[in-house]
Amino acid sequence: MAGEVVKIYGDRKSQPTRAIMLFSKLNGIDFEEITVELFNQEHLTPEFAEINPVKEIPVIFHGNFKLFESHAILIYLASVFHDVADHWYPTDVKKRALVHSLLDWHHSHLRRGAMGYLLNTILGPARGVTMNPQEAIECEKIFKSALSNLENYWIKDTSKFLLGFDQPSIADLSVVCELMQFEVLDEEEKNKIFGAYKKVQLWIENIKEATRPHFDQVHEHLLLVDRPRFREAVGRSPN
Repeated sequence: MAGEVVKIYGDRKSQPTRAIMLFSKLNGIDFEEITVELFNQEHLTPEFAEINPVKEIPVIFHGNFKLFESHAILIYLASVFHDVADHWYPTDVKKRALVHSLLDWHHSHLRRGAMGYLLNTILGPARGVTMNPQEAIECEKIFKSALSNLENYWIKDTSKFLLGFDQPSIADLSVVCELMQFEVLDEEEKNKIFGAYKKVQLWIENIKEATRPHFDQVHEHLLLVDRPRFREAVGRSPN
């Protein structure tokens, strides 16, 4: 089964989709990319509901096995493909537990704040979501609190990567892809959010360096985004 091509249903505008594609590219896992356009709301169609009743991406098929939820997918791929290096999902039970702890924290805190902020400031119209300015303020607080936790706890001074590991894990990929979503903002806005978090900025650069050229390939549409045109497309004027 490990030799079968993985089918990834997703959209590179989706940070969890990018994490899975980046992991696959880094580990030589063959995959077929099947685009589900978020901005066209293809994930909300009855046809896609047959694939994932929760109507979210990404989803993978590996042979007859179907799986959704990005962290579960990353764990599965790291486990079933035996050529994947141990540092991505360590066999050491304590290190593995730390990876799980970070992934759980990510969903409950970092992703909650990040997506809540972006959906209520710039991405809402493109995703069919009505923006709520008050919710944006609250989510910005949650997100900055999560960045502080990342800066002061999850990033260790003794290592380039999260959890004090000397090589990246699947948690690094999941978290960095989340933060790269902020590339849709202009430089002034990004600096307003990230400027105080120097260790986070350095860690992002460490991940980029460790995973290039695949990192740039997976994030190409974000790195090359025409921000004024993007804002016009989603119905928001520049500040």
